[in-house]
Amino acid sequence: GGPDFVKVAEAYGAIGLRATRPEEVEPVLKKAFKIKDKPVFMDFVVDWKEKVYPMVPAGAAIDEMLFDEEEKPKKKRKTKK
Repeated sequence: GGPDFVKVAEAYGAIGLRATRPEEVEPVLKKAFKIKDKPVFMDFVVDWKEKVYPMVPAGAAIDEMLFDEEEKPKKKRKTKK
């Protein structure tokens, strides 16, 4: 895996929270919203096969974001050379 972002957040003085299962999401959000004196970083672990929207397709620009499963990716614009 990649870096432990919760530990990175804590190293900078923030609060780091993580949800690894769907039933952990609500408690993590509630805990985060109660914290008023420090920045809070929330790490939500999602299976790479899940379709999470809004989504920016691989290699696409931010203005090519998809908002639901029915939306089709826009054709890439040709760049001037």
